Amino acid sequence: MDMPNFEKELLSYLPETDDKIKTVVSSMEYSLSAGGKRIRPFLVLEFAKLCGGSETNAMPFACAVEMIHTYSLIHDDLPCMDNDDLRRGKPTNHKVFGEAAALLGGDGLLTLAFETALSQKAVSLNGYEKCAKAAFTLAKYAGAVGMIGGQIIDLESENKKIPLETLQIMDKKKTGALIAAACVMGCISAGASEEQIQSAVGYAENIGIAFQIVDDILDVTSDTETLGKPVGSDYENNKSTYVSLLGIDECRKISSDLTEKAVEYLKKFDGDITELENFAYYLRDRKK
Repeated sequence: MDMPNFEKELLSYLPETDDKIKTVVSSMEYSLSAGGKRIRPFLVLEFAKLCGGSETNAMPFACAVEMIHTYSLIHDDLPCMDNDDLRRGKPTNHKVFGEAAALLGGDGLLTLAFETALSQKAVSLNGYEKCAKAAFTLAKYAGAVGMIGGQIIDLESENKKIPLETLQIMDKKKTGALIAAACVMGCISAGASEEQIQSAVGYAENIGIAFQIVDDILDVTSDTETLGKPVGSDYENNKSTYVSLLGIDECRKISSDLTEKAVEYLKKFDGDITELENFAYYLRDRKK
């Protein structure tokens, strides 16, 4: 996904720095500019277009979602969480700036996300009502009943054998919630109907679980150089995963079935679904 306009706009929302706050802004910029798949902003922009909106109007929402995702990765990598040394092929934030600055850098991106979604630019493009609805959606899906809720289930499941149902609930929240937020925010920017929003959620929920299943497969079958982050960490942390519970072959079948279900939800839209359809298959077939 080549989104040069997005990369430029994303960094434009960082606050102007001075020597007194340089460390925390540098921490924010370090992780925000580290690249990655940019899955969530892509979904914001594509669903906006699918529902008759524009990339330009949806862009602040796309940036806000990526800020939330990036802050969550900074915090995930901390010693009190996953204690990882690599992210996207680079040293993790706390390895560069120290734990305290990494924590605050993540907090800075969390709050900047809502500043961005409610910014004067966002309001001028979308209006107050859409910005408020988008910010509410992001807060709900990123909070305790969404992404953060999934993270605490994950932490409390370490060194335990958990049933498949718990794993599915955890991943629907931890991974799927922010993907759903991205799809819905794109719809909101375009003024989509409630029926369209629900179809977007259906697509998101299916690719979200498929994405996590593929992640679990790659944690077993790939290598650190390819992924840009440590592999085998799930096994080392004695985590229950789709692979440990179901085996690789069954996981591949399920991820394929979920992808097809996601594509069926796209067929409820009148617009061109090609990009989002191809994207679903890309997530299923990816190698990193």
